[in-house]
Amino acid sequence: MDIRNENIDKGNPFDWGRTSSDYAQYRDIYPEIFYKKIADRGLCINGQKVLDIGTGTGVIPRNMYNYGAEWTVTDISANQIRQAERLAAENNMNIKFTVSAAENISFLEKSFDIITACQCFWYFDHEVLIPKLAEILRDKGKLIVLSMEWLPFEDKIAEQSERLVLKYNPDWTGAGETRKPVYIPDIAEKYFEITEREEYDLNVHFTRESWNRRIKSCRGIGASLSEEKISSWEKEHKKLLGSIAPEEFDILHHAALAVLQKK
Repeated sequence: MDIRNENIDKGNPFDWGRTSSDYAQYRDIYPEIFYKKIADRGLCINGQKVLDIGTGTGVIPRNMYNYGAEWTVTDISANQIRQAERLAAENNMNIKFTVSAAENISFLEKSFDIITACQCFWYFDHEVLIPKLAEILRDKGKLIVLSMEWLPFEDKIAEQSERLVLKYNPDWTGAGETRKPVYIPDIAEKYFEITEREEYDLNVHFTRESWNRRIKSCRGIGASLSEEKISSWEKEHKKLLGSIAPEEFDILHHAALAVLQKK
């Protein structure tokens, strides 16, 4: 399903379903500390009902499943949900899956203790979504917004990979990330109070192949370009990595989270 947003990639369409196979295999990269910082706050743990919106291939619920929460997940892409269902089934995880745009979710009032949104919050229509999230959260329920971005101005391999993405897709707006708090829209203040924020750096380990496939599955390549362009980009990217990267390496990332409590 094509997604268009005038604030992203100059309104050019992208479809995460086109890259679901690579996404499932190469985007499950958050280190354990990423999840521990959630659980250590008493969130997404045993006895809680959690909704994960924009779940992709279910990375957050699958990696936090053993903390004991009851998970429901949604994503706009049927292909992404199919991959999430497959991975959950392979690991005997009882997770409820729904194909839906976040703005169109339909749950009863006060259905969830917690809602999570990881690496997706900027895609949504917040004027529609935020009131809906407040409605389906229980009293004093929490919304957790998370992100993790590589730092191209400090990491040579990330910077060179970004340049090559922009060569093939100059309208891609995913380049040039810096350290910053996770984005929370102004409308959230009407329904939520921000109770916690945290930012921290972390290294994520890759091989040449896994980094190549990680970049290939990004919005600027696999989710938007033609198969011919993807093939040309990948050939050039592998050659680039062979000249600048060892067989295994770390990429510097910056992670951020915000915890919002329903008013």
